[in-house]
Amino acid sequence: MQSVPSLVQGRPGLLAERIVLSQWADFAPRTRSSRLPGSFTPRPVEVRYVSATGARTVTAAYGTVIRGIHHWAPDAADILVVPGGGYARRDSPGVWAEIDRGTLPRALAAATRPGLTISALCTGVILLSAAGLTHGRPCTTHNKAKPDLERQGGLLKNARVVDDGDLVTAGGITSGLELALWLSRRELGADAATDLEAMLEYEARGTVRTAG
Repeated sequence: MQSVPSLVQGRPGLLAERIVLSQWADFAPRTRSSRLPGSFTPRPVEVRYVSATGARTVTAAYGTVIRGIHHWAPDAADILVVPGGGYARRDSPGVWAEIDRGTLPRALAAATRPGLTISALCTGVILLSAAGLTHGRPCTTHNKAKPDLERQGGLLKNARVVDDGDLVTAGGITSGLELALWLSRRELGADAATDLEAMLEYEARGTVRTAG
């Protein structure tokens, strides 16, 4: 799949990625690797943390505090990345609390438009499911959440990453690295992805399932 040069924010060629944070998000593997591809390509890459609830500070998994979160503006993005977290207990902060609140699923559902890729990793895919974005579409998630995703209408695939065009999903935990490498390859080219692998000292493994 060839990426289309972005014109968001009036900067031709800019690849604008937004990592969607919520309370108790477990986002470390994908977030760290998200900031690196711009070092290996002449195309400008801009990565920002955003919140659909207006929060400027989020306490992520294991107490990490993230400050300086930007406002929700999916029309100024090429890629949204939704991490999971807090899925094991329904009475704790995390995915279930965000689904019950409803703000983030509604914002994700309203964000869809031509030219925007919405991606998620781990149990963040269940947030996409709550937004109605995975129904009838190939997808994957953390092993523990796969039965829920399938019950909710997702077409579950046995792959580390499932690329269905404007919807890209990844499995649990280290699959976030696979997501970073795949999106880097798709949007920035094979050389950027290979250089990112070298920087991370991590080789992509497992299956990436693509549309068609």
